[in-house]
Amino acid sequence: MVSLVSGTGRAQPADWQTIVGRDLRFRIEMPAPAAESKAGEKEKGHDSERISWASKLNGEMFDFDYVDYQAGWYSERDTKVMARELGRGEAEKAFPRAKFKYVRDEPITLQGWDGYALDIEDQNGAVVMMRTYIVKDRLYRLLVTAKNDDANKAAATRFLDSLRLAQTRQ
Repeated sequence: MVSLVSGTGRAQPADWQTIVGRDLRFRIEMPAPAAESKAGEKEKGHDSERISWASKLNGEMFDFDYVDYQAGWYSERDTKVMARELGRGEAEKAFPRAKFKYVRDEPITLQGWDGYALDIEDQNGAVVMMRTYIVKDRLYRLLVTAKNDDANKAAATRFLDSLRLAQTRQ
């Protein structure tokens, strides 16, 4: 069962909730209510099923998921390269550069763990923002959409910036 708790140490608006992983390895804030789902089938290398949460705010999508991979799947590889490959995926097929502007396309870190940021904007200024992080042999992915206005972009940034991990990489 996923714990739904309010943020500690500060007030949290009623329209957001904090999701804490069953294993206490992460927490993230999402617009409420966030619906949890599990992927029934395992893909190559998976050690567990993919667990995800999805919610909406003002018609925008907020998606978060994670999956554990077999021991060594990522930890024995160059996680900077793997994060880029996973973070970019098939982006240029889905979002051709002739029609979309890549406003952020770069490696990032979260608490020392390798990740990748990809933000793509359409002609109207609406964005899809994606983050991918590799923590040992666990893959975390975040995706959010935002219309071209301050309130939606602030909500998207809040979601992306809210992920906290129990482990810090030295």
